[in-house]
Amino acid sequence: MLMDGNRTQDLRRMYTLFSRVNALESLRQALSSYIRKTGQGIVMDEEKDKDMVFSLLEFKVSLDKIWEDSFSKNDVFCNTIKEAFEHLINLRQNRPAELIAKFLDEKLRAGNKGTSEEELEGTLDKVLVLFRFIQGKDVFEAFYKKDLAKRLLLGKSASIDAEKSMISKLKTECGSQFTNKLEGMFKDIELSKEINESFKQSSQARTKLPSGIEMSVHVLTTGYWPTYPPMDVCLPHELNVYQDIFKEFYLSKYSGRRLMWQNSLGHCVLKAEFPKGKKELAVSLFQVGCVLCSCMVAILSMMFSSHSNHVNGQYVIQTVVLMLFNDAQKLSFQDIKDATSIEDKELRRTLQSLACGKIRVLQKIPKGREVDDNDSFMFNDGFTAPLYRIKVNAIQLKETVEENASTTERVFQDRQYQVDAAIVRIMKTRKVLSHTLLITELFQQLKFPIKPVDLKKRIESLIDREYLERDKSNPQIYNYLA
Repeated sequence: MLMDGNRTQDLRRMYTLFSRVNALESLRQALSSYIRKTGQGIVMDEEKDKDMVFSLLEFKVSLDKIWEDSFSKNDVFCNTIKEAFEHLINLRQNRPAELIAKFLDEKLRAGNKGTSEEELEGTLDKVLVLFRFIQGKDVFEAFYKKDLAKRLLLGKSASIDAEKSMISKLKTECGSQFTNKLEGMFKDIELSKEINESFKQSSQARTKLPSGIEMSVHVLTTGYWPTYPPMDVCLPHELNVYQDIFKEFYLSKYSGRRLMWQNSLGHCVLKAEFPKGKKELAVSLFQVGCVLCSCMVAILSMMFSSHSNHVNGQYVIQTVVLMLFNDAQKLSFQDIKDATSIEDKELRRTLQSLACGKIRVLQKIPKGREVDDNDSFMFNDGFTAPLYRIKVNAIQLKETVEENASTTERVFQDRQYQVDAAIVRIMKTRKVLSHTLLITELFQQLKFPIKPVDLKKRIESLIDREYLERDKSNPQIYNYLA
């Protein structure tokens, strides 16, 4: 086929011929049909989800080239390409939006080497073209925000300038309300740097801090960041002291705020003395609790929240586990669980990372890849590694179907609140309105795709909660209840 073979000259001849006999509409329809059929093969093939965004970008580039070289930049054909692309990208309601956010995460991560600033900027512009076609932009926002949070908190951004450039592009496309929380995340990171500098110069830090420990705290505003489940854990005494002193300092500057430590993303660098040499271990806070052994210095990065802000730490878990071995040569699984109060599944993952991975700071008895209730753990006296600084990776469950489903579910919950608010807003103004007109106005106001049956459910919910009532003489008419 001419399109598949990218035969631009033959297509140009066809375009010229069809234009002479007033048959361009037939060619336009054929183009639309081709785009929809080919695009459906890209979007609907779940086995190729990993390559979906890249394939769509390549497809769009090829279509744009054909439009320029073969179709004389005809505006009607340009609109046909746009309409067909919007149709195919929204064939699967939420998945393309999620995958576009994930694609951007890959490009904006520090591990994305070999790409210049200009190339990265060009990629962002191309992805933005796909973003424009997404109807459910709130799904994209939820996944993009979750990934941006990880990049910022773990220092994984390839370029802060590129991050801000992308947010600026999104702001231009969707307005400041869409990017308000994303911009707030950057403000929190910058403000945290100032708070940490101020804390280091404070009297509390100079006179009360335990020696040999440095800690950096991220203070996050809850409304800006994704929600992280609270994780209860018994921290080592040194870390508790540091937290208490920081909290005293912070509340003396910002009275009336509420602080909550969030231990799911914190990370630490431990300087440890092994029989075969000194090493620096880059670990999670939970890992540290398991193994500090002759630790000389711990450099901690933790998250804190103010105004209902939160503080951060999955890397904190490794720290918690490692530090137990300062006072014991051998501990059972139950001993570690009792001492740390780490949730069972999280503790097993942490111990796997310390005793079953490539970097085995601990020895597991008996040997094996899984952690069982009857296992015991010892400090690995024979540990050695060629590098001085070693990263002990936590066993990360890849983003599971459940995790992604949870993010999507939060989007749907937010949509329900928005639908309810829109219904009440319309009815408060109109007082009395027919079902058909109410549905029509809702479609005009809501910025995401939704089915009439789902709108009807929200209307019924508001009737049950006595915001609305059906008219006694005509059940197709709603009355607003003040």
